[in-house]
Amino acid sequence: MSDTRAPRAMRADAQRNRARLLAAASAAFARAGVDASLDDIARDADVGSGTLYRHFPTREALVEAVLDNRYQALAAEAAELQAKRPPHEALAVWLKLFVNHLMTYRGLAASVTTALHNETPPSDSPCQAMRAAAYELVATAQRDGAVRDDIDASTILRLAAGVAWAHEQSPADRAGVGQMLAVLMDGLLRDSRVPRAVS
Repeated sequence: MSDTRAPRAMRADAQRNRARLLAAASAAFARAGVDASLDDIARDADVGSGTLYRHFPTREALVEAVLDNRYQALAAEAAELQAKRPPHEALAVWLKLFVNHLMTYRGLAASVTTALHNETPPSDSPCQAMRAAAYELVATAQRDGAVRDDIDASTILRLAAGVAWAHEQSPADRAGVGQMLAVLMDGLLRDSRVPRAVS
């Protein structure tokens, strides 16, 4: 018989350690990108490396935890855009938000691209909630006939991540991000007469 007991609440000292690790990781990612040393993060949080790995078994888990609120906001924004904008506009505006998110930390675009290749992420993951919202945006635009149906949402997200990665290589060229997103949307739209909108 499966164990249906609720998980035990985290002890107060464990909660403090987790909060210190997240604060240290956020500072380290802002300073050095998402490839920042995990040992340095543990040291900055004044905990041992073992404590870090007990809370966050992988670098990806730590990155996702730091970005938890951003992923939730992206999922909420997708739902709001769907309610207020035509499907192709909702997708275009959301992709811009997604790319801006990926430019938060150096290396994040590559990290998220790797995560997108995982087709079975945990169902309660904030990243998975964001991905599901994006998939619904794409599906709605495809059902509406505005977006090609021969390309899947996962591919579209990876292409958008490629825009953010390209920006990392030439960070001074901020205008290039909008141009690359416009080209991406041009390639996605089924009918060239559909108005473009990425802002």
